Amino acid sequence: MKKDILSLCDLEKEDFINLFERAIELKARYKKGIFDKILSGKTLGLIFEKKSTRTRVAFETAIIQLGGTPIFMAVQDTQIVRNEPIKDTARVLSRFVDALAIRTFSQKMVEEFAESSTIPVINALTDMYHPCQILSDIMTVIEHKKSYNNIKITWV
Repeated sequence: MKKDILSLCDLEKEDFINLFERAIELKARYKKGIFDKILSGKTLGLIFEKKSTRTRVAFETAIIQLGGTPIFMAVQDTQIVRNEPIKDTARVLSRFVDALAIRTFSQKMVEEFAESSTIPVINALTDMYHPCQILSDIMTVIEHKKSYNNIKITWV
């Protein structure tokens, strides 16, 4: 089943727990020299309108370390800037990549991609939400606290 992450509201409590436990496990295994290639044969399309250092490197590194292939596309190098409808771009990319991470100004653009694609869409930052950054921050707290118990986090 297709699962988009456009904001943290797209995740249930069990999703958070499963995500953090799996990420912490994979990170620990990687540090021990155990290289899980669970994304072998998978491709992540990265569509970035906003410039990025950390987000782009984090996504590309994670995909490569897990055996997948990232394909970076700056929005200005796509037909989106020539007013190709988002739904057309989403449908075409759905045939070539296994998931999309989109970093843009417009939350509406990310939502249009999610509505029109047949693959998962991840919000890599919009002017409204940055779910991956929040997930990363929460995971850091969990790693330092060594537990989920009694952790309260607020984000604005």
